[in-house]
Amino acid sequence: MSGQYYGMRPSRVLRKMRAGGTAVSIKLNLADARVAEIAARSGFDCIWTDMEHVPNDWSAIEKQILAAKAYDVDVVVRVARGSYSDYIRPLEMDATGIMVPHIMSVDDAKTVIRNTKFHPVGLRPLDGGNADGAYCGLELLPYLEQANDQRFNIFQIEDPEPLGQLDEILALPGLDMIFFGPGDFTQAIGEPGNFAHPLVAETRKRIAERAAFHGKFAGTVGSLDNFTELAGLGYQFISVGADVVALQQYFQHITSELSNKQAALTKSIYGG
Repeated sequence: MSGQYYGMRPSRVLRKMRAGGTAVSIKLNLADARVAEIAARSGFDCIWTDMEHVPNDWSAIEKQILAAKAYDVDVVVRVARGSYSDYIRPLEMDATGIMVPHIMSVDDAKTVIRNTKFHPVGLRPLDGGNADGAYCGLELLPYLEQANDQRFNIFQIEDPEPLGQLDEILALPGLDMIFFGPGDFTQAIGEPGNFAHPLVAETRKRIAERAAFHGKFAGTVGSLDNFTELAGLGYQFISVGADVVALQQYFQHITSELSNKQAALTKSIYGG
């Protein structure tokens, strides 16, 4: 029986952004693959899962990737800052992208590019025997080319320090997306949680403008209320919502409604 050639699954996010559209992601804190499947079935372009703040293990991440791929939905893994293995392992499990938090300088960015892009852009350590290489089903050169073209890195700007080198960072070959993280940024400028601070708005706008100038994609977190505004600024990757927020609001709604019903029932029985 002759073997069959399988190429790398094209990125849904890149396809949409390269066509001029805006890709929408949702953040998952929960590790269960069923949560990822529900999100993927709901029509998001991408699932953003986490290894920076969340105690997910590699097995949980792998199952979420498999669940999303079944619906042609991308997975971005925000990695822990560490060795190159922390960066490439999600890609080898066939995550479509990785998000690297707190990029602090152009040298920092160069190191991440070197570790996440193959020749001729970088020197990502090579092993084609994993899911992204179709378990050795992809020939070497097509594997390198498709990985560089259909998998992406996201560099988070969450601090004032790298802004002085923003144009140098964005000019780097091999950087795919710059991502403004407003939460940590408000803390870094001494205004924790003050998302209305003028420097937040100024930085959000500047990052989108400079990314467009250098031909790079810009991403950020948003909401249903400001989605149109962010897209208008030029953001083509916007993460809206989170599983834990949805569950918390749903559970609180139920308990609040039950509390009202119980109070009404007590009043009807005892009067007052």
